[in-house]
Amino acid sequence: MSQINKEDIKQEVFDLYDDYAHNRLDRRVFVQKLSLYAVGGLTVPALMSFLMPDYKTKIQVTADDPRLKSEYITYPSPKGGGSIKGLLSKPIDAKKKLGGVIVVHENRGLNPYIEDVGRRAALAGFISLAPDALTPLGGYPGNDDAGREMQSKRDKGEMEEDFIAAYNYLKAHKDCNGKVGVVGFCYGGGISNMMAVRVPDLAAAVPFYGSQPAAADVPKINAPLMIHNASLDTRIMAGAPAYEAALKENGKKYQAFVYENVNHGFHNDTTPRYDKTAAELAWKRTIDFFAENLK
Repeated sequence: MSQINKEDIKQEVFDLYDDYAHNRLDRRVFVQKLSLYAVGGLTVPALMSFLMPDYKTKIQVTADDPRLKSEYITYPSPKGGGSIKGLLSKPIDAKKKLGGVIVVHENRGLNPYIEDVGRRAALAGFISLAPDALTPLGGYPGNDDAGREMQSKRDKGEMEEDFIAAYNYLKAHKDCNGKVGVVGFCYGGGISNMMAVRVPDLAAAVPFYGSQPAAADVPKINAPLMIHNASLDTRIMAGAPAYEAALKENGKKYQAFVYENVNHGFHNDTTPRYDKTAAELAWKRTIDFFAENLK
């Protein structure tokens, strides 16, 4: 088989990858289970290669895009990792203070995809900060497998403090208008929900397929929410109805979208779980939402 197409892959393979990507399967078991689908000339190495992210050809906004000023900074996180590295991006021709957007990575650190999303947010007219929660361990190591292993070693509470500290840093930045929102993916979606609970002045929160907070914490939410979920993501969808019910019961301002026949990770254009139609629609909705709430 010279080229693998997404349509040729059974849903069970994507489900296996989701288990592997979220540390529910180690690599040995993942490969072992994947071998059951290596049929018809399709090899395990070919399947592995197909499922892994492609950071070389899929970046939408490059690091040297002349329309942006994009640089690595460090900010203090005294209750978390001490000092955290992040990618700070803004439009080069900005004439006024901008709304701020914290971009939160998945469970593998600040990889090229999330850096790209940070630059996309800046290109849309915001000042963005994409932190790397792996900073205390040396930073994103250059590949996602090692990144997942590293992130699993960090204290969960300290990492939460790192993203709250990012909010405080960006809110006070001289180029920010003081209105700061958050968007996050997978682990970052859960962090977006956490920040909605714990940051009273958060201006907007956009969790992409993120774990939901406890119903008892929902009354603490002040920020408007835009929730993006995937219909095939049974793990996250299992908690979605109760979360929405709690938001309704407490009179919270929110929008919730479920994108049909797409997988967890559908926004990540570096992997075959990407769905162009759903990703572009969700991102447009997100940018419009930020434009409304961060001005």
